[in-house]
Amino acid sequence: MGLAHGNPGPGGWGSILMCKGAKKEISGSSKNTTNNIMELTAVVQALRLVKYPCKIQIYSDSAYVVNGFLQGWIYNWIKKGWKTADGSPVKNKELWEELYCFTKTHEIKFIKVKGHSDNEFNNRCDELARNAILAI
Repeated sequence: MGLAHGNPGPGGWGSILMCKGAKKEISGSSKNTTNNIMELTAVVQALRLVKYPCKIQIYSDSAYVVNGFLQGWIYNWIKKGWKTADGSPVKNKELWEELYCFTKTHEIKFIKVKGHSDNEFNNRCDELARNAILAI
């Protein structure tokens, strides 16, 4: 989960990693960022902590992140030399490249969840992101 106030403006991200009954919460912030950067950062930061190849399910309320893979945007961007359908450069390319590299190491399934609903983990990630902004 990632968010920014002002977009651009101060932003935060939060993630929860769970494996075999263990749970780890992580979060961070930036003084001047966008929602999209924080949404990508939440996923990238979590994946950086995974030390060996495995099957991973990523639950996110970010259509930007999830659709990047489920709708194949990233594969088209790569084919076009990191250009969008209209020929402009892909925004946040470095984060997308890093996220794509993780898909080569891990078997990753992206799952879209509804934001600000009854998903306890998504709500907790939102709380982590908001608290991270307050710490700036």
